[in-house]
Amino acid sequence: MSEHHVKRLILMRHAKAAYPLGVGDHDRPLAQRGHNEAPLAGKWLLENGIVPDFILCSSALRTRQTCTWVCQQLGDKAPTPKLEERLYATSATTMLSVINHVPDTVRTLMVISHLPGIQDLALRLASRDSDESAYMGLASNYPTSAFSVFEHTKDWAELDGQDARAVHFHIPR
Repeated sequence: MSEHHVKRLILMRHAKAAYPLGVGDHDRPLAQRGHNEAPLAGKWLLENGIVPDFILCSSALRTRQTCTWVCQQLGDKAPTPKLEERLYATSATTMLSVINHVPDTVRTLMVISHLPGIQDLALRLASRDSDESAYMGLASNYPTSAFSVFEHTKDWAELDGQDARAVHFHIPR
């Protein structure tokens, strides 16, 4: 892949959430562990030069809080996230449909969402030439705060299946 044409996709599961009594799923906040681990994701991305220029975030409170911590670590390089209702409690197919509408001016896209959709999407997109360690990591377990990084040379509208190379899978701890 020519470095000039490579696009990156970061698929992140929200950080660890709490289960307060009487609070609906959409409004569940992060647990203390989530507040501790979410910034580590942003720090890793910054240290590895994988900085999103566009972020799509589920509208759920725990994903919004995760996104805030990631962006805090990215500092001045953080883009303004876009909340996306369709990323909450949805399928990989719906997530991919949202991604397919991202403008091609976006070079590095981050999506912050939920299981099982985020892992299903990662498995769907991973090409046969993916890094073996990254693929095995995302296939076997996708815990809270985990994210996978993919590279591809297609337009966002053309992403469908097995057409993005998994290059990293990271669990911030």
